[in-house]
Amino acid sequence: MRAAALYGILGPLSLSLGMTALLATPATGRPLAAPGAPHTTGTAVVRARAAASAGTATAVAAATPLAAAPAWSTSPASPALAAAPLGRAAEAQGVALAARRAAARGIDFGRCPRAEQLTAPVTCGTVSVPLDYARPDGPKISLTVSRVRATGPKARRQGALVYNPGGPGASGMAFPSYASEEDFRRVAKVYDFVGYAPRGVGRSAPLSCQSPTAFVKAPTSSPPRPSAGFKKRMVARARAYARGCARRAGSALAHYTTLNNARDLDVLRAALGERRLTFMGASYGTYYGAVYATLFPGHVRRMVFDSVVNPDPWQIWYRNNLEQSLSFERRWRDWRAWVARHDGVYHLGTTAERVLASYEKARARLTREPAGPVGTAQLQHAFLRTGYNDAYWDPSARALAAYLRGDPTPLADLASPDPATAADEENGNAVYTAVECNDAPWPRTWATWDRDNTALARRAPFETWDNVAMNLPCAYWPLGHQRPVDIGIGTGLGTGPGRGTLPPVLLLSAERDAATPYAGAKELWRRLPGSSLVTERNAGTHGLWGGPNTCVNRHVDTYLLTGKTPGRSADCAARAEPEPRPKAAPLPDSGKRPAALPGTP
Repeated sequence: MRAAALYGILGPLSLSLGMTALLATPATGRPLAAPGAPHTTGTAVVRARAAASAGTATAVAAATPLAAAPAWSTSPASPALAAAPLGRAAEAQGVALAARRAAARGIDFGRCPRAEQLTAPVTCGTVSVPLDYARPDGPKISLTVSRVRATGPKARRQGALVYNPGGPGASGMAFPSYASEEDFRRVAKVYDFVGYAPRGVGRSAPLSCQSPTAFVKAPTSSPPRPSAGFKKRMVARARAYARGCARRAGSALAHYTTLNNARDLDVLRAALGERRLTFMGASYGTYYGAVYATLFPGHVRRMVFDSVVNPDPWQIWYRNNLEQSLSFERRWRDWRAWVARHDGVYHLGTTAERVLASYEKARARLTREPAGPVGTAQLQHAFLRTGYNDAYWDPSARALAAYLRGDPTPLADLASPDPATAADEENGNAVYTAVECNDAPWPRTWATWDRDNTALARRAPFETWDNVAMNLPCAYWPLGHQRPVDIGIGTGLGTGPGRGTLPPVLLLSAERDAATPYAGAKELWRRLPGSSLVTERNAGTHGLWGGPNTCVNRHVDTYLLTGKTPGRSADCAARAEPEPRPKAAPLPDSGKRPAALPGTP
């Protein structure tokens, strides 16, 4: 899945980067990734399938639970899913050694390389981390880092605020550019804004599993009820993709994991000269931030987890994706009901069911004759974004209405793959796949996937099979897998280099979030002692900080500036529902999203 809100970004939790733009965007609706860079990570057609960030259990699951637990899995009490050790002694020692070296070396910040598309006052540098923390003197990789200094008086500076937009596979390099935005200025006065590209992402030892051209090939198809032949081809593609990852990455492939992302974060902390870390993570960033908090509780200063992945080891990652697909079905209905309420504008139907019939009419027409590079898979990918951010509601409705009237241009603008971002999207998807496949056990037989998702698709047809296609390489992954960390176990007990007590952390969640369902936030809230959960009620945009909800932003600012939380929990009323625009919003050159998104600042 993937992720997004400063973000708005990649998936389970994923978000891929066609999604990355989404997954990696503060709630401003603008992408956190620089133009041409990969949320969410996201996503080409299937890739961005919200993997996001991130997939998590949701309140909708409570209302409409899965018919039965996936048959592949064992009981939660099974030793196979016992709490993972917090790291072998060799790795713990390797992190401590790498952090000491990074603290002594620091980061030589200077002008950003042209490839980052970041200009002054943002500066860039690199930090060296071990590929394998069990061998700290072995091969090293360099992570790219960006920074803008706090804008206020030096005497008021509180240190660095490190940000990750999710994925796995999204880059936070553009985060410092948000320091000048109105909604972030109070925090930017006292914090350096620091972004970075996690291992494998962007220029940080980039990972690739297939050619970018093949990855964004279009038009392609995405049937809601795939035939046996289509499923056979899906399996063949998944096998080939997994082989491509192994062939291109070699022995390094095993080291793209959430555990190593958390370890890298501690080395970055040290390189920045910070005794304790202040961190903002969105979508998947909440998961590896929570892993960090479990491994290094004594190194945490303040942490904000925005749009929370369900961290239960039993959920990582197969179940999170099943429940994410179920949640997207509810959010898909939310969009259709909104379009129906504005039938006088869009003329797509006066009920959610009639709007669905209009969408299916467009799908059927594209099945017969694609609109240039837009086939049914591109259509699906474009409209999936309505589940991430309601800023996409108006542009999507307009594009669908225009296409059915005989004008395919708005739909092409919305849904066509952008060749300029192909390499970034393929890279984001490769990292997403490697991390999730390495992190946890997955069912290893197609029969299990087929059985579980055939049952699920009867109730959640919108996203189920596309989510399968995105994650299916994990069924044929050529490596073994780790056991997910039991988040919270050991916090306050600490036996490693970051031993100590975890301070209060702040969690943000929208009650109807599809990419990271609300049940995930409640699960992490339960697992982290002293944590505070801020809920945006009756809302579903993925990624809250920096968006139009002043209540949410006030809680975040208060916490980051003073360390005070609103108690054990707090509610914020939903943001205003989007209104149809008087005319279509312009789209960026990439065609990925509106340049000025409605419903956002």
